[in-house]
Amino acid sequence: MRHNRGVHIDTTDLADVLVLTPEPHHDDRGLFTRTFDAEEFDAHLGSPGVAARFVQDSQSRSRRGVIRGMHGRLGRGEAKLVRCAHGAVHDVLVDIRPGSATFGAQQAFLLDDETFRHLYVPPGFLHGFQALTDTADVCYRIDRPHDPTEDIGVRWDDEQLAIDWPQPPTIVSPRDAAAGDWAALLGVIGG
Repeated sequence: MRHNRGVHIDTTDLADVLVLTPEPHHDDRGLFTRTFDAEEFDAHLGSPGVAARFVQDSQSRSRRGVIRGMHGRLGRGEAKLVRCAHGAVHDVLVDIRPGSATFGAQQAFLLDDETFRHLYVPPGFLHGFQALTDTADVCYRIDRPHDPTEDIGVRWDDEQLAIDWPQPPTIVSPRDAAAGDWAALLGVIGG
């Protein structure tokens, strides 16, 4: 764990995935927090300029019980910072990097607007989440423009992954409902 300027950076059970937890400053007006610090992030990685590679910010809004995922990218993949700006989500990552020490492993994280915790997800992971509150806004900062021709996915309810979603799903998009299974993905990525 590294701490500086009010941001904790912790490792996880998944290789190369980081949890960033800001420490908000509270006063009579409310609070202020720095949700991301490029200098601190690069210092933790030991690689200057990584933070500057983030080129696109996106945001989704979901109702309670909505599941979005499990999504990934082919090619160079995509690194991203993910945080829940409003509400709370059960966020799940699955390592799909052949040769990784944690290949096929998954880990879940609670992201919410109370802790301001967010994830650094390197290329080579499936990502998905379920909204735990009436409304949940999730923000994504990615390191290259989205290219839909590189999209890959696994069904949110794939039997081999057996992801433990905390609530019954309320809405799943047609795309996510039609996604392939883990075995099909392994055929695509060579795992």
